This record gives sequence, C-alpha cells and structure tokens, in this order.
Amino acid sequence: MMLEFKQVIVIRRDLKMGTGKTAAQAAHASLLGVERVKSEKRRWFDEWYNTGQAKIVVKVRSLDELMEVKKHAEYLNLPVVQVDDSGLTQLSPGTTTCIAIGPAPTELINKVTHDLKLL
Repeated sequence: MMLEFKQVIVIRRDLKMGTGKTAAQAAHASLLGVERVKSEKRRWFDEWYNTGQAKIVVKVRSLDELMEVKKHAEYLNLPVVQVDDSGLTQLSPGTTTCIAIGPAPTELINKVTHDLKLL
C-alpha cells in the first residue's frame, strides 16, 4: 500500500492578520517546509510532489498553542519550520505567525493536527 503524504500549515488566529497577510505567511511556511523536506527526506518530498502536493491550513488560538503543536510534531521527528515575520507591514518584527509540518506521511501528521480546525 502506498503512503499518503500532505503538508499542514498551522496559522495563529489571535494576530488578526488580514487575508493577504495570512496567505503570504502560509506561502512562506509552505515553501520553507518543502525546501527542508526536499533536502532532508527526499523520498517524502518526491511522493508528496508526485501525488498532487496536498496542503491543509488549520488554525490555533495563540502562540502557546502553536508552540505545543510544534513541540508535538518535533517529538514525532516530523519536519517543522516556523515563520517569524519581518515586521514590514502589519506585525512587529520577529512575530511568530505560523508553522508548516511536512510534507510527511499523512498518518504521522494526523497524530499532531487531527484536533485542529480548518482555517
């Protein structure tokens, strides 16, 4: 049986970012995550890329909740990247806006994100 792969972007909703800002932060997270997986777990990247590059965007209510999700993903040895804003528009420099988990096997990511609501 072939494994399914996906990437999950987890966005902080307490920051009240505009739609465009949220989309840009999610794009940053996705690209950073893909680059990491491409260099560290090439087979996962190839499987994900060749099966449609599934991406799911979910939300958390706070930085603390985001860091708990990140910690859980790291505990399971999933590739995780964190986006800290440069502060040029809506946020202060260094504000953590989101993380990306994967691309990685769906069943592993689901252990971390199954309770999170879609954005």
